[in-house]
Amino acid sequence: MGTTQTSTSDLLKDLAKLASEGRNPDTLNIDKLGTLELLTTINTQDQQVPLAVAQVLPAITQAVDAIVAAFQQGGRLIYMGAGTSGRLGVLDASECPPTFSVPADMVIGLIAGGPEAMFRAQEGAEDNRDLGADDLRQLALTNKDVVVGIAASGRTPYVLGGLEYARQLGATTVALACNTGSAIGQAADIAIEPNVGPEVITGSTRLKSGTAQKLVLNMLSTASMIRIGKVYQNLMVDLHASNFKLEARALRIVMQATAASEDQAAAALKAADNQVKLAILMLLSGLNKADAQAQLTQHNGVLNKAISFKL
Repeated sequence: MGTTQTSTSDLLKDLAKLASEGRNPDTLNIDKLGTLELLTTINTQDQQVPLAVAQVLPAITQAVDAIVAAFQQGGRLIYMGAGTSGRLGVLDASECPPTFSVPADMVIGLIAGGPEAMFRAQEGAEDNRDLGADDLRQLALTNKDVVVGIAASGRTPYVLGGLEYARQLGATTVALACNTGSAIGQAADIAIEPNVGPEVITGSTRLKSGTAQKLVLNMLSTASMIRIGKVYQNLMVDLHASNFKLEARALRIVMQATAASEDQAAAALKAADNQVKLAILMLLSGLNKADAQAQLTQHNGVLNKAISFKL
C-alpha cells in the first residue's frame, strides 16, 4: 500500500463529485462585500451546519452506544484524521481528562504526521495508508476499541488505512465525513455524514465542514461520558480541579448540587480528597467517605443511582 499515487486527472474527477468541494452559489461575490455583509454571509452559511448534523443523529446515536459499550469493557475511543480533521480530534480528546477525570489514554487523538502536524502541515502524511495502520499498531489497538476516522472529503488515505486495519482486528469503526456515500463511510461500521454543502470559500473545509465535525465530536465524547456516569444532572461532577479556576468551579458544583453553603461544600470537598462526586454524595446522603465511596463503586460511579439507592 504505502503512499497512494493518484493522477491529477483522477483526483480532479474525485473532487468534482464532492459536495464539500463545490462552488457555493450564495458566495460568488463574497470578495466584493463590505465587512458586515461578508460576516452576515458567513453566519448565514454557518446556520446550516447544525441542521445538517440533526439529520444524522441516528448514526451518531449508534456511535455513542458503541463507544459506551467499549468504555464499559475497558476499551478506548480513538480519533484519527489529517489536517483540520486531525486537529479537531486531538482537541476533543485532550479536553476529556480535565472535564471528566478520565485517564489520558481513554480518549486518544491521532493526526497524520504526528504531534508536529498540530502546528505545521506535514506534507504527504495524509496520503499514506500504511501510516494510519502503523499509528494504530503503536497504540496496541484491540477489538475492544472504537476508532473514529475523520475526513471532511471522506477519502483521506491515512484515515482509510487506519479504518481498514481496525476492522481487520474487529474494532468498531466509525467514519465522520461531510460528503454522503464517502469512501471512509463505506469502509466503516457506522457512517456519520452530515451534508453541509459547499463552503463559503470553495474547498476550505475548516469552515462549515470543520464546524460540523466539531459538533459531532462534542456529541460523541460528551454523550458517552454522560452515559457512563461522568455527569450528575447537568453538572461536571468528575472534573479534575487542576488549577485555581477549576477549584472554584468544583466548589460551585458541590454547592449547586446540594444547596450547601460555601463552607459546607469546602469542608465536604476536603473530606472527600477534592473528589466532587464523592463530596456531593456525602452531603446528600450523610454517609462518611468510606461508605459513600463504597456506594459509588457499587453503582459503577453513577451518582444519581447511588443517591437514589440511598434515598
